[in-house]
Amino acid sequence: MVSSGKPGLKELIRSRKFIVAPGVFDGISARIADQMGFDALYMTGYGTTASHLGLPDAGLATYTDMVGRARVIAGLSGTPLIADADTGYGGLLNVRHTVRGYEEAGVAAIQIEDQEMPKKCGHTPGRRVIPIEEMVLKVQVAVESRRSDATLIIARTDARTTLGLDEALRRAKAYRQAGADIIFVESPESEAELERIGGEIDAPLLANMVSGGKTPVVPAETLAAWGFAIAIYPGIGFGAAAAAMQQAYTHLLAHGSTIGANTPSLKLEGGMHALMGFPDVWDFEARWSRGSEPR
Repeated sequence: MVSSGKPGLKELIRSRKFIVAPGVFDGISARIADQMGFDALYMTGYGTTASHLGLPDAGLATYTDMVGRARVIAGLSGTPLIADADTGYGGLLNVRHTVRGYEEAGVAAIQIEDQEMPKKCGHTPGRRVIPIEEMVLKVQVAVESRRSDATLIIARTDARTTLGLDEALRRAKAYRQAGADIIFVESPESEAELERIGGEIDAPLLANMVSGGKTPVVPAETLAAWGFAIAIYPGIGFGAAAAAMQQAYTHLLAHGSTIGANTPSLKLEGGMHALMGFPDVWDFEARWSRGSEPR
């Protein structure tokens, strides 16, 4: 992770400052979000699978795929990174391997869910969950496997959609008892359900704000008042990027040129060059262009 003066995620949660975390999914999105001043970033499994593999978030991305993306994103950012680790990519030994790998990659918080493998996106149908006892063991292994107490474990339950909110709450409480630092009840279906989650679970809570998903998007101050600590916005980046590319490519196809296109776009000079770090490259080349000693 790039060194910064920003507080760690654990410190932020202890301070009770509400955290808004935008979804990032590649090097460009990580660089942009890191410069914006957010307290945390969220490596979205949906966006990372889509951008890296061009495939749906349906259990097709492997541990190797995802930990590699986590290492790239964390390495480019000084902002604490929350990362989606799906089911831990297998059984208990896989969970241990996943936690240690993500931690080594520079991730501040590791999210593990109680779905069966292969998992599915949390706002799509057909999700099935493993027995609560199996997930409790996964949480316990994850907590034991981290090498630093500053690395946080997020336990997510997907039980709401198929088994109902009561079962999701029962699981959430059990995962907290097992040692999870943050609890994530996926896909509540109303504001009343969000408020109930906040009122019944005594733990730092994460809310997933997905435009067009099963959960209503509510203001950050409302979530904070209901007892939530973090709101993630996984789709804000890749959705905007995909829409902009569709518009830009449509114009090019129709006109055979970029002339007259009105899609927002960073120019190379003063835009993309600066974002990607070219000034540092040019400074390095200027200093070393006349031999082995810098000018």
